Amino acid sequence: MTEPDTELPMIRTDRVRFAETDAQGIVFYGTYFTYLDEAFNAYLREIEYRYDRMHAEGWTTHVAHADLDYHAAARFEQVIESRLAVVEIGETSLTAAFEARKADVGDLVASGSVVHVAVDYETGEAVDVPETFRDAVRTHRARPSE
Repeated sequence: MTEPDTELPMIRTDRVRFAETDAQGIVFYGTYFTYLDEAFNAYLREIEYRYDRMHAEGWTTHVAHADLDYHAAARFEQVIESRLAVVEIGETSLTAAFEARKADVGDLVASGSVVHVAVDYETGEAVDVPETFRDAVRTHRARPSE
């Protein structure tokens, strides 16, 4: 299952907090991993498939890989749009693409992806991504954009 080559949907916004900036006055690079993680959690809420549902179904995910590329600086008080979508689902893994953009002008600040592996909630052993999750992603993709 691969996402069509389209613009990633906006999932959430964050106003850059002072604590997220470095001595140069720009967003510290590691902060974008937090934005990515928060965007993934917001995506799960949006597709109505939160972690509590996963756990009730006997599975969860572990992050296996995350990468980010940095394109421009963001500063204190700027509003960052986090855009994210699951773009691929394999047998036991799922990949989400991520972008962070300046909300006021749309400039790309950071882009990357995260790979989650589906695991049994009790044992931590890899399991197939359930069809119920695949269906939730498909249903979300089919919704008209706002």
